Amino acid sequence: MLARALVSLLLIASAAQAEDDPRAVIAKQIPGTRVEDVRPTPVAGLYELTHGADIVYVTADGKYALSGDLLNLANNNENITENRRRAVRAKLIGAMPESEMLVFGPQNPKYTVTVFTDVDCAYCRQLHSQIADYNRLGIRVRYLFYPRTGPNTESWTKAEEVWCSSNRNEALTQAKRGVPLRAKACPNPVAKHYALAQDFALQGTPAIVLGNGELIGGYMTPGELAHELQKSR
Repeated sequence: MLARALVSLLLIASAAQAEDDPRAVIAKQIPGTRVEDVRPTPVAGLYELTHGADIVYVTADGKYALSGDLLNLANNNENITENRRRAVRAKLIGAMPESEMLVFGPQNPKYTVTVFTDVDCAYCRQLHSQIADYNRLGIRVRYLFYPRTGPNTESWTKAEEVWCSSNRNEALTQAKRGVPLRAKACPNPVAKHYALAQDFALQGTPAIVLGNGELIGGYMTPGELAHELQKSR
């Protein structure tokens, strides 16, 4: 009886602690939020709420939220929010197996970038037309599909056809040149890639993610990208 009473008291105490935890309060106030999505910030009473790589800040009572970047003025305007976004992007991309990507790279790469691409995007086609130049500079390119028009569209179908081709890398090159593929349907990761792009709140393609999680929105020449990668080391 005593043991049972102690267990009951512990459960009550644990529940009370959970209610006092601002993370639990915030999760309860905001539908769809899990406790693990909430983290304290260096600012007393302000908590970080993360959905994918999208970050907002919420008060401890869960009643007020604000969006924008949190800067540490005492540390050379360090962008706390962007540092966190980069960490989240790197983690999410790290969870995507390379077997579900299209990889173009030299034998001994200096750098690896992950590029969200759309078969019908003009600047994506420009980037891919120079893929050999990126590779010559030691840049390994891993492609994920982001057909911007969404599911059940021509661009989405083209992405699936690339994946379902016998030689995916060659099929991507042909598709970006406007060559019809007409490969038979097969299980593919296009929806998974698209969902990740949505988590990153991408506005367009190409979207280049560096190894440290930094996001570059838009096309860069091989030389420009190599210079950016050297800086990020």
